[in-house]
Amino acid sequence: MPSLCERLKQLRYVYRPKLTQQALSEELNITRAAYARYETGDNEPDIETLISLAKFYNVSIEYLITGKRNIRCTNLFSHRVNPKLVMLYYELQDAPDDKLDQLIHFWEYIKFKDR
Repeated sequence: MPSLCERLKQLRYVYRPKLTQQALSEELNITRAAYARYETGDNEPDIETLISLAKFYNVSIEYLITGKRNIRCTNLFSHRVNPKLVMLYYELQDAPDDKLDQLIHFWEYIKFKDR
């Protein structure tokens, strides 16, 4: 099971692929160097930073620390959402990155082919 530092990297790459450590550290009101140490495992975030990270990524603190997938959906699905989208979201949680990339490329094709 991935460690906290690996989960932080994964969340940043998956949640916002273009999000830099600098931009995230500004969002968290910490230095980029401090955040970089979290991702390398050289340091661990304090409880306030863990809370901020959990809110930012809409995951539980438990998930950040242990990796248990108890994802909070309060903000993600707070409005009425097509049930097919909810099902797809949960189905793709454990999909390998290469398959997600293929799916994204396919979606881009479908989205733009009729323009």
